[in-house]
Amino acid sequence: MTGTRAGLDRDPREVAQMFDGVAEKYDRTNTILAFGQDRSWRRLTREALDLKPGERVLDLAAGTGVSTEELARSGAYAVGVDFSIGMLSAGRRVRPSVPLVAGDALALPVADASFDAVTISFGLRNISDLDAALHEMARVTRPGGRMVICEFSHPVVTPFRAVYLRYLMGALPAVARKVSSNPDAYVYLAESIRAWPDQRALAERITAAGWQRAAWRNLTGGVVALHRAYR
Repeated sequence: MTGTRAGLDRDPREVAQMFDGVAEKYDRTNTILAFGQDRSWRRLTREALDLKPGERVLDLAAGTGVSTEELARSGAYAVGVDFSIGMLSAGRRVRPSVPLVAGDALALPVADASFDAVTISFGLRNISDLDAALHEMARVTRPGGRMVICEFSHPVVTPFRAVYLRYLMGALPAVARKVSSNPDAYVYLAESIRAWPDQRALAERITAAGWQRAAWRNLTGGVVALHRAYR
């Protein structure tokens, strides 16, 4: 879908098509654009979930399964869900042992209270109804279970935030033109990051969706935040 970019209204079909179009180079492009920090963010997400061997964890917006594979290092049974068939197909070729399932985060194909934990990394921004997604994540998590959201956020130091926004809106699309199969998609991603709620606002919406003890931890100066809550 080169040349196609989903609008910030996040029409599900357009977003899925956009991710289909970047699937083959998606993981490599992300590592380049994040200066290799994505590996650390995945590890810290796994650690924040505090998974135990034998537990079940659902990884939403799993893409090619790179995050699901990281979660499985804990010994838990990790299942990835994504609505981009292109991303899932790419993931199944390179990670055939990782369970990957097609599904919509607003209507997950799993039973109530069937997972000990649920997580989503860098995908909540792309869901058309944030609050409905948080409710759906609560539905599939057992009482006492936990949720961790790893998402781009708002840098907490003002001078750094200005530098970051210049990179986000200028340099990131320029780099994407060199390494991505669909650089226009990264313009959309940059715009969606800039428009995303800050840490406190997202925590309030998590609480409103029925989660308890919502808190966050800033990573990389607030470029990314880990939000944790309990069912």
